Parts: sequence; C-alpha cells; structure tokens
Amino acid sequence: MQFPSLTPPLARQLAELVLSTRHGDLPALSLEHAKMSLASTLASAAVGYGIESARIVRELEAADGGTPAAALWFDGRRLPLASAARVNAVASDAAASDDSDMRSIAHIGTIISSVALAVGERQGASGRDVLAAMVLGYEVAGRIDESLTPVRMQRGFHGSYSTVFGACVVAGVLLRLDARQLAHAIALSATSIGGMAIAADTSCAREYHAGLAASTGIRAALAAQHGFEGELGVLEQPRGFLDALGGQAREDIVRDWGASWDIVTDMAIKLMPGAHPFHATAEAAANAARAAGSGAVEGAGDGARADNPARVKPGDIARIVVSAAVQWTNFKGDPHPRNLVDAAHSLHYFVAAAIVDDGFSWQHMDEAKMADPVIAALQDKVEFDPAPPPLPDRFPHRHGGTVTLHMKDGAVHRGTCIMPRGSGARGIEWRDVQDKFLHLFPQAGLAPATTTACLDVIAHLERADSMGLLVRLLSGR
Repeated sequence: MQFPSLTPPLARQLAELVLSTRHGDLPALSLEHAKMSLASTLASAAVGYGIESARIVRELEAADGGTPAAALWFDGRRLPLASAARVNAVASDAAASDDSDMRSIAHIGTIISSVALAVGERQGASGRDVLAAMVLGYEVAGRIDESLTPVRMQRGFHGSYSTVFGACVVAGVLLRLDARQLAHAIALSATSIGGMAIAADTSCAREYHAGLAASTGIRAALAAQHGFEGELGVLEQPRGFLDALGGQAREDIVRDWGASWDIVTDMAIKLMPGAHPFHATAEAAANAARAAGSGAVEGAGDGARADNPARVKPGDIARIVVSAAVQWTNFKGDPHPRNLVDAAHSLHYFVAAAIVDDGFSWQHMDEAKMADPVIAALQDKVEFDPAPPPLPDRFPHRHGGTVTLHMKDGAVHRGTCIMPRGSGARGIEWRDVQDKFLHLFPQAGLAPATTTACLDVIAHLERADSMGLLVRLLSGR
C-alpha cells in the first residue's frame, strides 16, 4: 500500500537525482577518486583472496553455480552477477585494507567497485560509464549514511545498512533502469539488508556483511528491472528505515545535489590496514615518537615526516596517553591481538606498533609481528584520556587524535593528526594508491606482469570501451 504524500517519496527523489545527472556534470576529480577506490579494492582483495572466510564464500557460491555473467577476481571462474559481486566484495573486506568513509567508516568503495565491475562486465559498459556509476552510487550511500551517523552505530547496526544503496544505484545505473524502477530498487534495498556492528567488530562477519550488501543491492536492481515493486515510502515513513536506524537531518539527503561529491570530500583510501578510525591516531603516535627521538618538546602536526627520523627508545617511555575522537564511540578494542580480526580493531596495538616501527603498515597484520615483545610491552603502557575533547560535530571519525609520550626522565612529547593520509579532506595522491597496489596486488598470485598491467588499465579506465581487458587480467588470462 502506498501512503499519500504531497512530495515524491525519498526513494523516488533520489532516483530522479541520480538519473538526471549527466556524466559531464561529474568533476574529473570524482572520476579519479573512483579509479583510486577501484585500485584500492582490488589491492585489498588480492590479500583477502586467501583468507579462510573469503574461500568459504567463494566455494559456496561456486557450488551453487548459475548462469555465468561476471568473473571472480584472481580465479577465472564466472558466476551470476550477485554471486560474483558477493565473492569479490568479501575478499576485499576480509583483508581490512579497503577504503572507508570518514563520516562513518562504512566501506562504500568495496561495494561500488565489486558491483560496478560485475555489472559493467555483463553489460559491456565503457570505463567512463562504470566510473560515473561508482560516483553516483557512492553519493547515495554516503548521503543516507550521513543521516544515520552516529545513531546507527549506537543502536548496533553495521555500515552494510547504507553501503547496500551504493550497490543498488551502481547496478541500477549500469542496467539502465528508469526512475520508477530505480526508486523501487532503492526501496527494496532498504527492506532487505542487515548486519550487526558487534559481530563486525569481533569476527569475520565484517566481510560477510560486505558480501550481503553487494549481492543484495544487485538483486534489488534486478528485481525492480523485472517489475517487482516495494513500498516507495520505506525510507521516510513512520517505522521506516530512517526511523529504525535513527536518521537525522533527513532533508540533507537530497539537498544541494551536485554541489559537491562525497567520493571526493569524504572517501579515504586506507594506506595502512585495519580499522580506519585508528589511522590518524597511529600517525599521531609516530609523530610523537619522532619528536621524542629528536628531543623536541612538541610533535609535528598532520603528515609531518623526517627523511631519517630518530627513533625513540621504547624502554625510555613511562606512559602513553591517547586522546582520540574515537573514544566517544567506545570503539578501541583490546591490547595484545593474536589474529587479523583482533589486530584490525586494537587501538593499543596501532599506537604501540606505530611508535616502535615509525608508523603502522601492512606488516602489522602478520601474527609474528603481533607477538613482537617490544610492541607488546608498550601496549601495556597505553592509557586513555579520561576526558577527551568534545567533538565539534556528530561525526567522530573525522577528528583524529593526539598521542602524548611521558618519558621516564620527565620529558613530554606529543603528536597530533586530525585526518589520516589518504583522506579526501587531506588530499589523496595517486602515488600513495599506486604504492599500496604494487605492494598488495602481487599477493593474488597472478603473473608478475599483471600487477603493472592492471594498474595501467585502471589509471586510464575512462578511455576503455569495456571492462574486457581488466577482467581478463584479473582472471589470470
């Protein structure tokens, strides 16, 4: 039953905004960021491919079979659209190295990338069509999740509740749905997704959620394409999606469309693994350690680095005090991780490792590194500011942190970082994305030349007539 309304339902408004946006309306930087997101997603998936959770989902979907429509990355097999996107999204998210949104840490990039490549492959879409669909999908997911932040997380709901809209819009745009169909696809997505934050923070459910978001969004678009209809008012009606998840500032979901693009302003590429809310604080810890090593009283600000930073002696540190915006979310994990899931969610580990090794990096997801006795000793010295500064807005993950080292000789050294490297607000450099890709992608086990070949295709994707070459390379052909 449709409820009467003086204005079009929110799902219809979003659909019309998406379909009224011409490719020429999208700034070049938004398309560049889409390419960066795709490169980041593939790099993370190369690591995640061999993780047990990704293997289980891959083999389950392969056993189910179905009409082959899209390739499994690094595998060569082909599965139906939703199945292929699910497998690929799980692999990317499993490694905890995919990109995040700075408002809510939802992994929108993994979802739009896995869906765009799958649907784009089947539809014979051009590179520019795929990139434009990614920008639009990110925009809808980002606007909806901004409304949900932070109440969604406080109520225990995972970011899959918003990333599904990225999947739905990407698929809908590439399937060339009309406004009515896309509106119903959005409505169906809202009523068919799930995911609990506590499970994502403590287990491999994180990547399970990513797979659900990718596959559910595609299935919603396909159902709408075939005439299936839902409740178009599901987003804004009483007891609907926004009510259930604590949506705020709802008018902003459609306000000022096109004035800026979320993939430019709010996307952040992970340049280190693990939970993105900890990345700025890890940078702050490394800055503080450099300050201590050089004898300075105050650490430098965002991104300051020395060519050959002096190393602080961990044994000279008495206390490590963290004052981070993420403390307002009660999300900091436990010290002494022993596996990837634990390490990805341990702020103690991020801080201690960054001090010892002059930064947190890909090596720190290795279990041998987690057992490093020097890092372990420092984790026991980490404590948290009992009264961290109040946040300037409701988005805790935008505001980084400060790490203060209290030395045994009485000296005090601080480092602060508000936005981590790789974040849109600070500026994302292709050089950093390429370094990440070149470091991680070879772990997929493809022929060595494939790494640089894939990177080159992605860097010039807007010129491609189809996804054919990239898909062949990712399939090992």
